[in-house]
Amino acid sequence: MIVDLITPVRSKAQLAALKLITKIIPSPIPNMLLGAQSRLRLVEHMAHFGFKRVLLVTDDVLFQLGVISPIEERLNELGIETVVYSKVTPDPGFLVVENGLEVLRENGCDAVLAVGGGSSIDAAKVMALAATNSKTPRELVGILKARKRSLPLFVIPTTAGTGSEVTIGAVISDETTHVKHLVIDPKVVPLAAALDPEITAGMPKSVTADTGVDALTHCLESWISDFSTPETEFYSGAGIKLVFKYLEKVCENGQDYEARDAMALAANYGGLALNKTALGYVHAIAHQLGTQYGVPHGRANAIVLPHILEVNRHCAQARMAALARLCDLATEAETDSQAADKLIQRVNALLAALPIEREVKGINEKHFTVMAKAAMKEAHGTYAVPKYLNKKDIIKVLRVISKQTAQ
Repeated sequence: MIVDLITPVRSKAQLAALKLITKIIPSPIPNMLLGAQSRLRLVEHMAHFGFKRVLLVTDDVLFQLGVISPIEERLNELGIETVVYSKVTPDPGFLVVENGLEVLRENGCDAVLAVGGGSSIDAAKVMALAATNSKTPRELVGILKARKRSLPLFVIPTTAGTGSEVTIGAVISDETTHVKHLVIDPKVVPLAAALDPEITAGMPKSVTADTGVDALTHCLESWISDFSTPETEFYSGAGIKLVFKYLEKVCENGQDYEARDAMALAANYGGLALNKTALGYVHAIAHQLGTQYGVPHGRANAIVLPHILEVNRHCAQARMAALARLCDLATEAETDSQAADKLIQRVNALLAALPIEREVKGINEKHFTVMAKAAMKEAHGTYAVPKYLNKKDIIKVLRVISKQTAQ
């Protein structure tokens, strides 16, 4: 009981310091190239820098599918040599980054181009930062650990969810403990990124849905964060409206370039918002489902999100009501309670309409205490959540998820 009282006090003191840091740390925005063929226009943009050899960072699936080939060929046509590192795995560990860094150094690469989802982009961020600083990837964990600029970094996202192309952080996992570590530094932000619907059009429906929910969750958690500002509200609000309008459409028709463009922007806006607001309990608990049961991140968010919205229904009611009105889900004549209800109903209806499996295979109550403690450790003092949850609160959420899975 005493711990439950002390932890929020300490966490709020840490958050006060973190809020000051977020105001001081700049959030540079990369040059953004939009629309079909923008990936090749990005390559042409890179040629103006006079690079001699570029490290292409990706995963083996994209490499085997030939997604990288046109990009590599165009670089070569422009006189830029390429070295491909395709060993990035989901939730990449330090070894993946260290091996990529070794390839970069052995080949004397003077720039990095990441082609892939958040995993490839985050791995490339840390490789590029470590390449110019006398620190190992592990030594870069934390806030502002690097002194020198990153090696020039460029990004072509193949998913629309993480917003990693604009975030000032990168997530790298410990292979042994599976704990996720954050490297936070504006130096990891790419110089330029291409949001190309042609390259995201190949995503399966399930991946499109999973990553789209990740973008939605970023925006929702940013909106109700105590760190929210008019600037972050602009980005998170715009992102949520885009998801509500286009995510179902793009899941129904993956070749709908308008919807692909819109979802890429939604993810982008979510990334810009969370640079200042960070995340919340949805991510903190979802990460535990990923660590304990291997649930893909976007799917884990979809499982947890409805329950955390219910938890925040009263403490963040005014914020949720304002969002409902912004999205034309409620009128000014309706009470905040009614408006908040309509927002939750809209989110639940969207999740129900998406091709997302919301079952957690093997979920077991014996893991709940460890998972709850890990979620608290991640969230408290890091995320400006509207209401602190204790261990019992989080276990209660996990039990509800477990019961729904058993049905």
